[in-house]
Amino acid sequence: MVYALIVTTLAVRGLVAGDFAFSVAGDQVLLNGQAFKVLGLRCSNALISDATTQQLIDNLEGYRTYGINTVSVFFMGSRFGDVTGYRVDASLNPIHAARMARIIEAADRLGMVVLVGCLYWSTSRAKEDLVNVWNQGDANRAVANTVRWLAKNEYRNVFVDVDNEGMAHDKMGWSIREMIKAAHGVNPSIMVAYNDKDPAPSNADLYIHHSPKVKGKPWLESEGTPKKNPGGYWGDFSKETHRATDGKYYNYSRIGRYTAEMKKDACRQTDENVRAYNGHMLASTWIQCAPAEGVGGPFSKPGGRSKIDDVDGDIDELDPDAGILWWLEYVKDRYGAWVPPK
Repeated sequence: MVYALIVTTLAVRGLVAGDFAFSVAGDQVLLNGQAFKVLGLRCSNALISDATTQQLIDNLEGYRTYGINTVSVFFMGSRFGDVTGYRVDASLNPIHAARMARIIEAADRLGMVVLVGCLYWSTSRAKEDLVNVWNQGDANRAVANTVRWLAKNEYRNVFVDVDNEGMAHDKMGWSIREMIKAAHGVNPSIMVAYNDKDPAPSNADLYIHHSPKVKGKPWLESEGTPKKNPGGYWGDFSKETHRATDGKYYNYSRIGRYTAEMKKDACRQTDENVRAYNGHMLASTWIQCAPAEGVGGPFSKPGGRSKIDDVDGDIDELDPDAGILWWLEYVKDRYGAWVPPK
């Protein structure tokens, strides 16, 4: 199977600015007006430092040769990342905005897309200065400020996830519909995704990960993980220990480890989501772990093929063959290198 880069004559939401523009038409996602399938990696903690940002940028060209066309990066990082992308007044932290800009611009040069994540509530300490201060209006302003920044810099090779897995909605009661409305009120040409298990609001441009499928609108898996593991991939498998954190998890266990059955299931999901929907993005402890406990990370390099005899041995140590190279090689063999539309 190869990418179906089909020229479409459908009415396209989204203005072309810069080299590449992500948009939506009907139930398809488009890049420069041509339908394509998202194949990506969740690199949510890439803004932790200048070094982690540069490591991701340095690996983008390699990802492209494996068939990857999209990466996701969050202004609040993800679990254990603690990226303080928003200040108390809901403005963007300029340090993290500068890092995000470097990633978006580097991706655009390669014809790649960036899923720009806004809120990640959950266990991230990035919310500690916000949780007792922010209300719905502050969440709306944070999202609006993100879209305003993207539009001001003419970043069009992007789409936005306003609230990862509806975590802020679930904890704080904030309306994701209102966040999406705030984003569209700033600039409706930047596509905004809904990502929660509750009934999907009609004002999202596309639907991702936890969202129900909506007839006539695009859906893609933005955080795919294998199902064939004990306790769930983001449960006991990846968060078994409490080392050096007073009983609270503060990095992953079994980083970059997969059994043969897990790998097979991840590849099966990839094919299903490319065939039936708008694509698949792999989420892995390998590419979104945090530097805590001396393990290091996140790891932008593909690493190894995870041919590990005992994934349960020394689970807080990095195995020499840990990584996601097995999945990248599968994508390359199945779909070929990513060639962006002209």
